[in-house]
This record gives sequence, C-alpha cells and structure tokens, in this order.
Amino acid sequence: MELKTWLRAQWDRVVGGLGVTAGLLALFLGYRGVANTPYPAEQIPYVVSGAVLGIALIGVGLTSWLSADLRDEWHKLDRIERLLETASDSTNPSATSA
Repeated sequence: MELKTWLRAQWDRVVGGLGVTAGLLALFLGYRGVANTPYPAEQIPYVVSGAVLGIALIGVGLTSWLSADLRDEWHKLDRIERLLETASDSTNPSATSA
C-alpha cells in the first residue's frame, strides 16, 4: 500500500524515469540496428525510429522530472509564505482586526 501511495504522489517523477529509460533503450536498439547493416539505405529506418523516438522520449522524461521539481519548489515557497504571514500576524495583532 505504501508503494501505491508513493506512486500516486510522485507520478511525474515515475513518468520521467520511465521516459528517460525508454529513450535510452530506443537509442541503444537503434544503434544496434545501424551497426549490423552495412548499407546506408538500411540504416535510415533505424536512425529515424531509434534516434528520433529515443530523443523525444528522453525530452518528455526530463520535462516531466523538471515539472516535479518545480512543483516541489512551489510547495516549499507556499509553506514559507504561510509561515511569514503567521509570524507577521502574531507580531502585529492590530493588522488582523482592521
């Protein structure tokens, strides 16, 4: 149950990690396909499918991971703002009654 809760809370990091892993796998498989064919005409499909798909998946994965990091920073800034408002209200009680 704890893993399920963590996956729900960190879904964007999971998508990021899976995207980068799938992208690296696509790049590797594309490289293997290109390395086993001596003719450039046979290499083009591997470059298109492996390299382009791999780079796109890596881009999606890294963007998702960055989004998760930014979300964490926004939550941290919200907590700091609430603490500052609470501290300001407790030091200046006349501001809340006005």
